Amino acid sequence: MQLDIFEHSREVMLRNDAAHALELRDASAALQACERLALEYPADESLPALRVLSGYIEAAEVGRQDAFGDHESLREARQMLQETIRFAAQRTFGDLGAAAWLTVSWRELARRAGSLAFDARYPHDHAAALWLRAGAWENAAQAVAAIESWRRIPAPLAWMAEARLHLVGLRATWPLLAELGWLSPALLEEVAQRSPDPLLPQLVRSFEANFEAIPTSAGEMSWFAAWVLIERPGLREQLALAQASQHSAPEQAMRLLVELLGLERQGRHADIVARRKVLRDLQPSLYAAYMKSR
Repeated sequence: MQLDIFEHSREVMLRNDAAHALELRDASAALQACERLALEYPADESLPALRVLSGYIEAAEVGRQDAFGDHESLREARQMLQETIRFAAQRTFGDLGAAAWLTVSWRELARRAGSLAFDARYPHDHAAALWLRAGAWENAAQAVAAIESWRRIPAPLAWMAEARLHLVGLRATWPLLAELGWLSPALLEEVAQRSPDPLLPQLVRSFEANFEAIPTSAGEMSWFAAWVLIERPGLREQLALAQASQHSAPEQAMRLLVELLGLERQGRHADIVARRKVLRDLQPSLYAAYMKSR
């Protein structure tokens, strides 16, 4: 069958008109372009996604810019953007183009969520989390800093750690990463997976491959900071800055290793032997890893 090049070009042109209007966030032009495309090519496969995005930016223009009054409203808006709108954007712009297009919407949601206090019942619905989705690291850090006792709450601590990885780098963020591992090993793993510094996920993979903790109530990743000290003793000063948490076994182990590294520098053999015994009794697997390098 012979392809009608002109007809095909017309369809592409109309489709591109709609996509271009969406890129400019011109709701009126996007809706008009969708109507022209629907009139001439009602079966066009891109039409449903184009209409979804056009309706979304139209709704934003006519009154969805007010501050959120409650977390439930924010949750509904976030889920719509995260699911329906994200898929439509990916269908229209591709993955990279969609990420850039959605950033504007994530920033707008974050702005509208600015007056909502942190509520542990809605751990994903806070301005800080939305600023992170938008790649606005400084805004995210400021939003977390406004949360009372944020360093004692897993979700805000994870948000701050992620923001600081981008703002000040991995080395300066180790204290927060250690504290996060003690409070929420699962969140530490999530932050590591998104780290802009590839060293952090590399260390996590090495830890998971080489360290087997004895069964405890703590998640295995809670021992990560202590293990890192064995692999990277040069991080002693940074990890020593981690604030006191819940005095869990993983925290005790890391502080023991900080102390041991200091004693080794001073050559205090008797004290070293005594502290090594404490580490062995606390976590035999960690002790074995430590002794391999001695």
